[in-house]
Formats: sequence, C-alpha cells, structure tokens
Amino acid sequence: MTEQRDYKDTVFLPRTDFPMKAGLPQKEPGILARWEEQDIYRTLREERAGRETFVLHDGPPYANGDMHIGHALNHVLKDMVVRTQTLLGKDAPYVPGWDCHGLPIEWKVEEQYRKKKLNKDEVPPAEFRAECRAYAQHWVDTQREQLKRLGINGDWDNPYLTMDFGAEATIVAELMKFAEAGNLYRGAKPVMWSPVEKTALAEAEVEYEDITSTQIDVAFEIVESPIPELIGAHAVIWTTTPWTIPVNQALAYGPEIEYVLRDVDGRRLLLAASLADETLHRLAGGSDTPDQAQGETVWRGKGSDLAGTVARHPIAKLVSPREGGDLSRSRATSDQGAQGPRLRGDSQAIEFFLKPRPLLAGDFVTTDSGTGLVHMAPDHGEDDFALCKAHGLTPKFVVEADGRYRDDWAWLGGDDERRMSVINPKFNAPDGPICSDLREAGALLSASADYKHSYPHSWRSKAKVIYRCTPQWFVPMDRELDGGGTLRSRAMQAIDDTRFVPEKGRNRIGAMVEGRPDWVLSRQRAWGVPITLFVDRKTGEYLADPAVNARIVEAVRAKGVDAWTEEAAADLLGPDYDPADYERVTDILDVWFDSGCTHAFVLESGRWPELRWPADLYLEGSDQHRGWFQSSLLEACATRGRAPYDAVLTHGFTMARDGKKMSKSLGNTVDPNKVMQQYGADIIRLWALSVDFTEDHRIGDEILKGVADQYRKLRNTFRYMLGALDGFDRDAEGVDPAQMPELERYVLGELHALDATLRRAIADFDFNEYTRALVDFANEDLSAFFFDIRKDSLYCDGEGDLRRRAYRTVLDILFHALVRYAAPVLVFTAEEVWTTRFPDRGSVHLLELSPMPESWVDPALADRFGKLRDLREQVMEAIEPLRREKTIRSGLEAAVTVPAGAVPDGFGDADLAELFITASVARGQGDGVTVTRTEDHKCGRCWRLLPEVAEDGALCGRCEDVIARMDDAA
Repeated sequence: MTEQRDYKDTVFLPRTDFPMKAGLPQKEPGILARWEEQDIYRTLREERAGRETFVLHDGPPYANGDMHIGHALNHVLKDMVVRTQTLLGKDAPYVPGWDCHGLPIEWKVEEQYRKKKLNKDEVPPAEFRAECRAYAQHWVDTQREQLKRLGINGDWDNPYLTMDFGAEATIVAELMKFAEAGNLYRGAKPVMWSPVEKTALAEAEVEYEDITSTQIDVAFEIVESPIPELIGAHAVIWTTTPWTIPVNQALAYGPEIEYVLRDVDGRRLLLAASLADETLHRLAGGSDTPDQAQGETVWRGKGSDLAGTVARHPIAKLVSPREGGDLSRSRATSDQGAQGPRLRGDSQAIEFFLKPRPLLAGDFVTTDSGTGLVHMAPDHGEDDFALCKAHGLTPKFVVEADGRYRDDWAWLGGDDERRMSVINPKFNAPDGPICSDLREAGALLSASADYKHSYPHSWRSKAKVIYRCTPQWFVPMDRELDGGGTLRSRAMQAIDDTRFVPEKGRNRIGAMVEGRPDWVLSRQRAWGVPITLFVDRKTGEYLADPAVNARIVEAVRAKGVDAWTEEAAADLLGPDYDPADYERVTDILDVWFDSGCTHAFVLESGRWPELRWPADLYLEGSDQHRGWFQSSLLEACATRGRAPYDAVLTHGFTMARDGKKMSKSLGNTVDPNKVMQQYGADIIRLWALSVDFTEDHRIGDEILKGVADQYRKLRNTFRYMLGALDGFDRDAEGVDPAQMPELERYVLGELHALDATLRRAIADFDFNEYTRALVDFANEDLSAFFFDIRKDSLYCDGEGDLRRRAYRTVLDILFHALVRYAAPVLVFTAEEVWTTRFPDRGSVHLLELSPMPESWVDPALADRFGKLRDLREQVMEAIEPLRREKTIRSGLEAAVTVPAGAVPDGFGDADLAELFITASVARGQGDGVTVTRTEDHKCGRCWRLLPEVAEDGALCGRCEDVIARMDDAA
C-alpha cells in the first residue's frame, strides 16, 4: 500500500480571531468606553432625525441606593424597547430620570443624623434640604454609572431630575393649574399616617405585613332605646385597635342584619344573631364548644329597629358629676395614689366621655367577623369619619404626629408613665393602659394578644401606620371639572383608551381608580416641592391669583424649593396683598405628585426636543398601577383631559431561586453589580429577556449558570459564522437565491419567518418570545441543522463550487440579520461580533432592519423540509443507541433504512444521506427506521464513508476533483 497524502491543508476550515471564551467582565468596559467616545446616543439622534418617533418615558426611580436586580430588569426592558424600535428605523430617544424628593431620601438623611445623635428639627430647613439634595445627587451619579455599565443607551449626560430647579418650577406650575381651576381643597379626613416618620403617606408608600394584634370585646351600656329590653343592656363591639377606644363617638349597626339580646348570667348582651354563639364562646375563653347556644334570647330584631338607641362610653362609668357641676372620679380620687385611669383636664375635656354614644346605621357593617356592631372613631377610620360627619360628630384631633395622645386629653394625656405611641404593642396589650382601664370600668369582656392579620406598614421605616384625621390638602375625585366630567370619570375613560400589556393591568388600575378616595397631596416633611399656596386667614380660602402664581413659579425656577420662605412672602404676594392677611402653607407635595408631573417637564419642556407628548409607552413594575402610572394619569387627566401615555407595559417582581421574596435578612438577594463582575452585563440582559417578565420570576446561581450556557451557544453560533465567512466577498462569490440548492432556499424562508416573528414580538412587547425565537433559531435551525449539514460542503467543496458559494451567501445574509436581531439583547457581544468582521463600519447599534424579500417564501418547500426534519429526528434517535454502544462512532458510519412512505417527494437517497449526515440511506417497506454499520470505506479528505472509496484513506470522486483543481492552480 502506497503512503497516503496528508490532506489537512486542503480542507477549508473556518478561521476567525473571535474567541470562544467571552471574557465579558473584562471586555465590556472597553466597549462601553468606545461608545462614549463615539457618542453613539447623539449619533443616533442625528441619523434618525425626521424619522417616525417612538417615545418611552422613563419612570423615575428613587436616588437612594445602589442598583438592585429589580432596577436591572426594569432598565433592560426599557432598553430593549428603545433598541428594537430603533432597529425598526424609528427615532427612539431615551431620557433617563430620577425621583429626588420625598420621604425615602429624607429618611436616609435623618438616619445619618440619628447615628450622630443629632435632631433634624434643630437644623435650619435650607441646610437640611441641601443635605438631601447632595445625598440624592450622590446616588444619581452612582446609579447612572451602574446602569451605563449594564449597557443601557440613553442621554446620560442630560437626565431629568425632579430636584432640578426647572422641574421644581414645573411641578409648582402644575399645582397652580389645579388651584386656579378650583380643584384643590383643604379638609380634615383620616389618612394613612406614619407616627415614626410623622407624615401622611400615599397608598403607594404603604405595604402590608402579617402581624399579631390584641383583640378585645368591649361592652357599651345602653342608656336609651325605643326597645325597653335594651335599656341597661350592653352593646358589644370587637376591635383589634384598642387605642381608638379613647376617641369613640358612636356605634354602628347593619340595618339589614338580624340582632339578638342574650341574657348571660344576668348580663344582657346585644350581638348579631349569626355571630352570637361564636362571640359568647370567645367571651367564655373558649371553654364551650363554638356551636353551643349560650344564654337566653330575650329580644330579636333587625338592625333598623335599633334606631334611636343610645349607649355611653365605658369610661363614663368612672366619672360622675360633683355638686356644682364639676367632675370627679367615681371610684377613685385624682390623688397621686389613685388606681386606674387618671382623668384630667378641664370639665369640657372630661365631659367628652359623658356624652351619649348613638347607635347609627352603617351599610359597611358586616357579619364576616366580630360582633356585628362596630365602634366609631371618626379620627381614625374612613367609614367612621363619613358616618359620624353625617350625624354632626366631628374629629377631636387628639393623637399627635408621633402617635401619642395629646397632653391635654382627659384620658391617657399627660400621664408620662402611660403616654406612649398608639402603635406600641405595650399600649394595646391585654395588660396595657387601655385594657387595664376598661377592665377597671367593668367593660372589658375579653382581651387576647393572638389575632393574626394583615396590617399596613410604611415601606420605608417598616413601622406600622395608622389612620389619623389631620388637616390635609386634597384633589377631589368627584367634583365636576371645567370641560365636563369628574377626575374619576376622565381617568376611567383614559384607562379604556390606553393599551395595557399584559391586558390584566387595565382591570387592576381601573379597580383602584374606581374606588380610590380623594387624592391627598400634602405631606408634613421638609424635602420636597412646597404646596405654594397663601390662605386667607379670615375666610380660609386659598389665593388663586395668576399673577401671584406666576411670581411663585419664576422664583422657584431661579432658586428652587428654597424660594418658598416666610421672608419672601411679601415679594411673592406683590403690592395687592398684605402678608399679614395670609397664612403661607408649609406642607410639601406628595412625591407622587412630583413624579406624576414628569410628563410635563420632560416631554413638554423643550429641553429634550426629540421627545413629544404624549408618550407612546410607560414601562414599570406592576406596583406602579397604584403609584406612578396612576399619579401621572390623574395629573394629566385633570390638566389635559387624557392620559400622558398611549400604552402601559408592566413587569412582575424578581424572586429568589426558590420563589421567595428577596430579603437581605434572608441572604437571598442577587446583586446585579456582582453578577456583572462574574458573568458580564450581557448575561443579566439575556436572563431578563428570557424570563416571562410579565409575571413574577426567579433568579439565582443555577439559573444564571443556565443562562450563561445559553449565551455560550449563541456566541459559538456567531463564532462559527465569522469563521465560515472568512474572506467572503458578496460581489465576487454571491449566488442569487433562485440559483441556490433547496436547502439554502428553505433556510432563507425560515429566516423570513423568524423576521416576521421578531417584528410581531416587538409590536407586542413580547421580549420573552423575541429572545426564545432567536435562540431557538440559532440552536435548532442553524447549529443543529443547517450548519451541521453544510459543514461538509464548507470544508471540502471547491472554493468556487455553487453549493459552497450558495452556503456562504446564505451565511452572510444570516450574519447581517442575526447580528441585528441580537444587538438589542446582547449589546456588547453583538458589537464585538460586528466589529470583528467589520472593524471600520461603525457600531452595530446604528444599523436597522431591512425587509425580507417575499420571494424567499415558499410554503411547499417549507412543508417538505418540515416533514424531512421530523424524519431526520427519528434517524438521529435510531443512531444514538449504536453510538453509545460504540458500534459506530458517528452518523457518518451509519447505513440507514427509512420507511419509503415517510420520505417527502423530491428527495433522492443521496440527498437524504447528505441531510441526515449518514453513510447511506435506503428506503424500506417497514414502519420504523433501522441502522447498521456501513461496509464502505472512509475518504481520506472529507471522512465520508462511500461505495466509491476503494479503501480507507483513498479519495471520493468529489475530493479527487477538488484536489486536482487545487494542484493545477498551484
């Protein structure tokens, strides 16, 4: 046997400098620096000027900490929107922004004061606000660099900040629109109040946590009633807020509820009939079975029969008139050594507890729990306030900003030992001051600290909040507006007119707006935009003079929020008004009003001329249905009659790998900054765009490892294409699709279908589908199918052979399409891929999609190849057992027989062997696929086992022809 020739140098193996190992953490910062040097963002604005625009308005995150994984997801989604719209050829600017006012930032600065044992209230307000401004600016700068590192393309040198003087002036101007239109009022209503932070809170600033509270049953003695049996009996109420008993003013019953009067051991108790047994079981300490009837029923009737019934406050039992009209303790003196409640203050203060407590009809009373009777404290409940107001019972304003009862309040006020915050568990405990006093009065029927329920907390301090009635500024939801409709009706219409993705967002925000109370605008804090109103001291009406308002706006534009001072009042009021006649409001605006105005100072200001109003899209987490989406909606509907957006896209929350909520205390948080250090930003981006972000989703080490593996496959797809296209010249080598083999024409048709899928996903904001379709096409249609089949042609066909040139032409088409498709997802890798092949053709992110020729679409061809691929899967499955058993080493050694009826028309046996990558394929009459090891010999160049090869190492006919041509050319 003659010595065989080494054909290694005659095979056209792919060549590229594109590394298999990504090294993203090291490589991405350099790419980012190049983008900044080239000013890609501004270049895009210049190149797309005059094109159709797409405006995504950025919702402002708080500038108070490092970027977390929720920030990362949110901004990757926004970047994906902007980049895909840019890919379609639109001018899609992105102006990032930050919310810089409000409690979250002020609270952090106060924390710094507390660590230094300093009192914020002793610092001049302007100095304190300057510290808040500096704190916010620090985190703006920090988050900006972190988001840039994530590959987010935006106007980072010119972001919007709500603390910019121009923004603050616009917020004031928007407030004045409400004022001049009569859409503001000052009123006293119970609002969510944080005793720790000493301010009212918006619903969006409240979160709910499970707690265990004290539940008590309290007896109110009935002193008057049209029903004789009730006089001297006790109406029983149940509550989990014992601290509200000192401001009780009435009891409420359900007019359609059935009530019974039970005589239990000589004491008659009024209860809802359906709750009587359960209540009496509770009062007995659970000693009886729940369904056991207790006591004798001496009266039964409907709630409406209770009209005209009057009870007295339980503490009244401890108070009796002295001769001369003074008040004293009936069971103890007011001496220092007296036991029980020390009622103090003047006779008017103590008289409050002697006033009758009417039983009033309340439609809100249910029999879901409790006793069917509800005690009413108008200071501390919305239903309480409304019902009492309708009957002339007004709030007493006795709980102060810090949650303690006012010093001069007759019960619990001025008693330093017992005067503690109403949210203090000790205050409400069964042995605390409230329960102890009620027990002494003989009114406490039961008390236990074991009631588990959900309760509102401040999302910043994590402390419990209360409903507290205080004077606040409101925007009415149901007042008729100029131009027709109420704010509520306008907002509901705007919700109908808005596109929601996912659609369930419409119902969520709709239910919130439909049932929400008036908008509480005021906050009792220092760091924010002031409510720039002057109130007439005599009439209580605020001044709505456009000239005064214009002076205020310009002053804020020049000096920011520090322009609103007592010293400036005379200049702001002008010569027509005496400052002595007006009270300057010192509250600040709800920070949600700030953010609700961003559409005005970002989209309409002209500072960013590439933007326009309204925005095409708002995109935030689903919690913003009660936050930014809603405040923006209400502000714009009141001032402009419609929503400031055409569409709203929401995403869910990122959970830990086990589905639990992330928490630093649990140690299950994922820091995106650390992930970028380990994996690179493109891995975070691929994760964010691979999950179903419209629902809650997960992240963790194993999930990230899976994403990294997915990334490696995509990277290798690009690496293969770069190597296979080494030296390709479309003008010299390109083949017209009409002249290509069927396989190439089929792949072009699949690319056309992919393009349609991705464009549809862009329109639907379905980025999970976008990414999945792109990854599946690269892995399944290309790497595992097209590339696998055609590598033999690439390596071993002659350079000028039609099949090889057609393959490389399609690879070139695929490269240009896929690098564009991948660019919004893998922003750094796509740039690396593009510049590896075209180092002098700018950035991949300046490119746009071109339409796919309709001539590529061939349904019949697609159907034939679809059936063939199904058969190919069966063949590969049949080969695998032989490969595992080492009967054969690869499919190239397999002789395959397939059912003749399973082969689509138009494919010969040689075509099948090429497409299945086997030695041979024959057609049989059976139903299944059979595989044996071929007896043919292996070509020394292409390694195919063919009948025409005389012995192992000899050449097949194709390779002989290619070698001959190469030798002739040499």
